[in-house]
Formats: sequence, C-alpha cells, structure tokens
Amino acid sequence: MSGRGAGGMRLGLLGGTFNPPHIAHLVCAQEAHAQLGLDRVVLMPAGIPPHKALAAGDPSPEERYALCLAAIGDDERFAVSRAELDRPGRSWTVDTLRLLRDEHPQDELTFIVGGDMAASLPSWREPEAVLELATLAVAERLGAKRGQIERELAPLAGSERIRFFDMPRIDVSSSLVRERVAEGRPIRYLVPDAVAAAIGRDGLYRGARGEVT
Repeated sequence: MSGRGAGGMRLGLLGGTFNPPHIAHLVCAQEAHAQLGLDRVVLMPAGIPPHKALAAGDPSPEERYALCLAAIGDDERFAVSRAELDRPGRSWTVDTLRLLRDEHPQDELTFIVGGDMAASLPSWREPEAVLELATLAVAERLGAKRGQIERELAPLAGSERIRFFDMPRIDVSSSLVRERVAEGRPIRYLVPDAVAAAIGRDGLYRGARGEVT
C-alpha cells in the first residue's frame, strides 16, 4: 500500500471482542494515535471472533458495540465500526481489511495489535495479504521481545512495514473485569465510568441487574 489518496485518512484499527472495553484498550488507542500520527483510531468489535469463544451469558454483539460507544464517549480521536458486526461469519482480519479497502480506497490503514498477537501473525489467515492491505502497528516496549517479534515475522513478505509503538504496561483485562463484576467487586477506574454504568444498568456479567461501582 503506497499511502493515502486524495482526501484519505490515516486510520488505526483496533480489533477485539471488547467484552468489555477497558482502560488498557483506550490507552493503546491513544498511544497509537499519538505516536503513529493517525487521524483516528477505530475500535472494531468482532461479531464472531475466529479464535475466542464467547460464553453463553456474555453480552450480545450489539451490547458490546454499545459498550464501545460508551467507552470512547465524545473523544474525537476515536470511533467505533460495525464492519465486523454486520458481516456474517467469523471476523477474519484479512476479510475486514479488504472490505474497508474496497469501501474507502483512499484511506491508509494501520492494524493495531499487542506483541503476543503480532508474534502469532504467521498463523493468521493470509498473513501476507494482511501486511499488503495495512501497516501492522505493534504495541511493545523496546527490548528483547520486540527483537524476537521482528525475527519471527521477517520471513513474511511485507514485514518491513511493521511498526512498533511504546505502551505502558497495564495489567487490566476483560476477563479480570468480568470476574470482578461476577464477584460484586468494584470496577471503577478499570473501565470508563460510562462502561461501568452500562454494565450495572443492564446487569451484564452477573446474571442479574445491580449497581456496579
């Protein structure tokens, strides 16, 4: 991909189940936006994740989409896409990138991942097509792991277009948030206030409605 066409945007794409979205997601989006010179970072909740099963009682795709909207609020640096929710079948990254390229060929796409996910790129569906359609931006601090990722991805065509950006270590995960809700423990400051309010209002992750502090 040579770059933006006339009127195009530099878009960062942050995919995931967002079950629920939390502060580490937003910090990652913020750092990618700032360090990579992106115009906007788009959260892309998966409809049917290819490699991660959702539990029967988890929020629906529409509820996770609403949580993402609540998470970003009125921050104009961020947006939420329905691309993977409205497409049937599993949410393969390469298919999403092709769809976005067809719809907005003038945009320059950057797909944002963590270090562990980047290292698994050779096992993705059509990994070299992913690198042709988008720059891969990896959230990983300087150090041995960054070098290891570069070595593992070096055999792939397009690996020279992989970029790294620094992100502070934040040990918050969606599973941690779900566990705390189920146990009746507070989640404030682990998720945006609007997300905590929606989880409490809709009784998510606990099987009954109740207040989440």
